[in-house]
Parts: sequence; structure tokens; C-alpha cells
Amino acid sequence: MAITSLDQLIAAPTQRVQIVKTNVITSVAVAPTQVINAGGNPGSGTLAGSNTANGTVPTDANGGFPPINAFVGSNLGYITNITFGATVSCRLHLFDCLFKAGAYAFNAATTLTSQPSYSSRVPGGTDFTGTDIWIEAVTAFTGNQSIAITYTNQDGVTGRTTGTIATGIAPIANRMLQLPLQTGDTGVRTIESVTSTVSTVGTFNVLVLRRLWAGRVLLANGGDTHDFMKTGMPQVFADSALMSVVQPDSTSTGGFELMFEIVNG
Repeated sequence: MAITSLDQLIAAPTQRVQIVKTNVITSVAVAPTQVINAGGNPGSGTLAGSNTANGTVPTDANGGFPPINAFVGSNLGYITNITFGATVSCRLHLFDCLFKAGAYAFNAATTLTSQPSYSSRVPGGTDFTGTDIWIEAVTAFTGNQSIAITYTNQDGVTGRTTGTIATGIAPIANRMLQLPLQTGDTGVRTIESVTSTVSTVGTFNVLVLRRLWAGRVLLANGGDTHDFMKTGMPQVFADSALMSVVQPDSTSTGGFELMFEIVNG
């Protein structure tokens, strides 16, 4: 079942979920920053990945992700409203964390095997478009880290390669970088291998993220509310690992809150 009319949307039951972070993370201005290990509600999760050989599929049962109630029968879940605010001017992002592998060393050269599938967390179980590859620094690096990842694309074509990126500066802990997919690709089914060179110290995770929403806090202690027309009603799942990322204007993520409604219909 899917919501196809305004009447269905109005009549559908709603659950309220929140992500509140009261502890701050040191960041690089305008750089996306992971905050899962900051205190708040839900409580802090673990930044470092737990598996480099295969990777894992995080769920709402893992620490740091807010719990989501099961949907009734064949109903689907949609984010229809987000109220947000922050103590610093920033852009707030919301993702479903589909896959996490790490923590890899600065000189990683790893081919993954037996990777778990996250097909149950994309629309229809087959639509991998809109999924992206990110890395996040678990510990601080030295040197200009260079990273390349091979993957299977949205259509099942193997051996695709991200553009090799050089970070330009040594990433600090919690800093995130999105890797460009190969020309023509729009999504990721599987991470195949991870290669990192040049740096001499540091560890990092590799993530596959499905972007759900982003909103801008224009002024410190400001915020806004986005209704279903602004959120676009992205689909979420009962086991989605909803993950917030902060892109602050300054060098601190500040404190922030995301309170959102998930319609079950």
C-alpha cells in the first residue's frame, strides 16, 4: 500500500521521532560532520565501524539511531514534517545509513566479500538510485589522504570506480567526504574494494547513504518547519538507521534538534 491522495495522508496514523544532540563536535567550516558519537537523544553511538571484511547494514536497533515503530500490515512510511533548529548557523542533513564498513587504516587495500544486502531499505527493494558513497574519519589523519573505491552500481554493473579524491588537508575526526560516482551512475548496490594512500596516520569508515532531507538554519538559535511539500515525503522503513549530519558555517557543530513525523499509510 502507498499514500496516493491528500485524504489518505490526512487519515494516516503518525509517529513522532527525534534526534537531539546536546554535545558539540569540532568541525571544519562548511564541511559535513558526523555527530553519531555526540551525546543526546538517542544516546551516542559508536563512530568506528566494526567490520572491514564484509561491512554491516546498520538498523534502528543500533546505538545512536532513533527507534522507529513497525508499520501496520503492508503500509509504507513517509517523512511528512520536520521541525528543526540549531545553536549555530548550519545546514542539517538527514540520511538513511544503509551500509557501514570500517574502520580502515590510512593505507587500506581491502577487497570486501560476502557483503550484506540493503535492498530492503530502498524503494521497492530494487531502486538504488540516489544512494551515495561517503567516507568519515574515525581518527585524525596526517597527510593528504587519497581514496578510491570500487563498487557495483544501481543496475548491477560491477567494477565501477569512484573518482580518486585527495582530501587536500589531513581530515580531522568526524569529517565526512562524499566520493563522486563513475560517470552515468546514480546509485550503489555493493562496495567492492577500498584503497587509501599517501596519509601516514588515520582511520576511516566507508558508508553508503540514502539522502532523505536537508534544511538550512540561517542564524544561530534559529530553525524552521518543513511540511510534506518541502520534505517531499521520502520513504523510510521500520528498520531505517536515520542519521543526522551537520554542515556548520563555523568550526563547531553546535547543538541541534530534528523532530519529524513519519506517516504510516
